[in-house]
Amino acid sequence: MTTLTAAPVTPHAAALTSGKLPKWAPWALLGGSFVISAAVFGVAAAGADLADFNIAGTVIVGILLYMVIITVISSIVESRRKAVDRLMTALVATAFLIALLPLISLLWTVVANGIERFDAEFFSFSMRNVVGDGGGIVHAIWGTVLITLTATIISVPIGLMTSIYLVEYGRGRIAKAITFFVDVMTGIPSIVAGLFIYAVFALLFKPGISMGFMGALALAVLMTPVVVRGSEELLKIVPNELREASYALGVPKWLTILKVVLPTSIAGITTSIMLAISRVIGETAPLLLTAGFTQSLNTNIFNGQMMTLPVFAYNQYMNQGTNPDAAVARAWAAALTLILIVMVLNLLARLIAKLFAPKMSGR
Repeated sequence: MTTLTAAPVTPHAAALTSGKLPKWAPWALLGGSFVISAAVFGVAAAGADLADFNIAGTVIVGILLYMVIITVISSIVESRRKAVDRLMTALVATAFLIALLPLISLLWTVVANGIERFDAEFFSFSMRNVVGDGGGIVHAIWGTVLITLTATIISVPIGLMTSIYLVEYGRGRIAKAITFFVDVMTGIPSIVAGLFIYAVFALLFKPGISMGFMGALALAVLMTPVVVRGSEELLKIVPNELREASYALGVPKWLTILKVVLPTSIAGITTSIMLAISRVIGETAPLLLTAGFTQSLNTNIFNGQMMTLPVFAYNQYMNQGTNPDAAVARAWAAALTLILIVMVLNLLARLIAKLFAPKMSGR
């Protein structure tokens, strides 16, 4: 009498018979879709130069082909519900990649063009008496740091206290009016802020005046509503139970805000402040009107014009002098420096938020 033994079932076969695609199947289908799309476009471009190959069309057709194939195969092997889920997942992933492509393209372009002038001279010298090759951005870096720091010192206390008033104290028409004007200020063009500060100083002093402090005030006008709106939303999500527990212990309201509400939301508030700084650090138009531009180093924000990185990049591109290639290279390098400064500030904000965030029990 012979005994029949069943053949071993492989994991892939088990996955298919159980009504579920293997984990490698979506990736294999995606790769196959791109291969088919590339073959189609390759045949269409047969005999032409390789540089004329339509990469964008290949990617788009490949993604669309993948969506069709994964939906059909999943509906056959799995179920209609799972097929719709896989289709929606592919759509979401595609939308994410589409949103990410401009950022990657921008970073790649800035790095590729700006790395040429990343040398010691570029970060050690100003543009004083430089008309061709050479020169640097030390004066623009100082101007950007000083003006942005001054604007932050002005706008953060005003914005934070305004948001505290709106959340903890504000009621009635006054609070509604403040909220309305903050929303209006959030959407004003940056050039309007520069014109406003310039007009005020022209009336108080003389027409044509320019100084770093004027630029800081213009940036503060743009920063304040961003800080207010961001901090307000973060203060609102602090649980009322924390406030009530503090009041039950006899702690006054101002001390509850200082010791309970603000520490609970400090991480988010720091992030909103960094968003406000990132919003204004690359502004050019208001600084052209208020801070002006100079080729020399000036660290006194209350006297004389100051150069900033966005204005430097604009000035180098628009006034290329005797050596256009050197001027454009300096403009790209200034843009790359500005991006790196924003990245460092965001990393610093995350570190500060982590250090000052309330410690959770059990961690």
